[in-house]
Amino acid sequence: MIGTLIPKEDVDKFKFVPAEIDKSAQFMSKLQNALRLGNEFKSKTSIVFNTEDGPKRIETTVWSLTERYIQIKHGILIPLRSLIEIEY
Repeated sequence: MIGTLIPKEDVDKFKFVPAEIDKSAQFMSKLQNALRLGNEFKSKTSIVFNTEDGPKRIETTVWSLTERYIQIKHGILIPLRSLIEIEY
């Protein structure tokens, strides 16, 4: 898996930039599953997103999902267009 693993609490220290390829639509089903896994089973998802400092990866629970963002702990929002990879 690509991306440097960082603590989920440090996500807001990075500036998001769009991924080379916008996979928002492709990821929507996977993100809905990740949201369900997090809410019902407290299962974590590995999320790789693009920043000005290159790809970063976190292991976290997805708290909510909109058409443009996923929300993780502490109300941190990650733009869907910055997502590179999602695995659970």
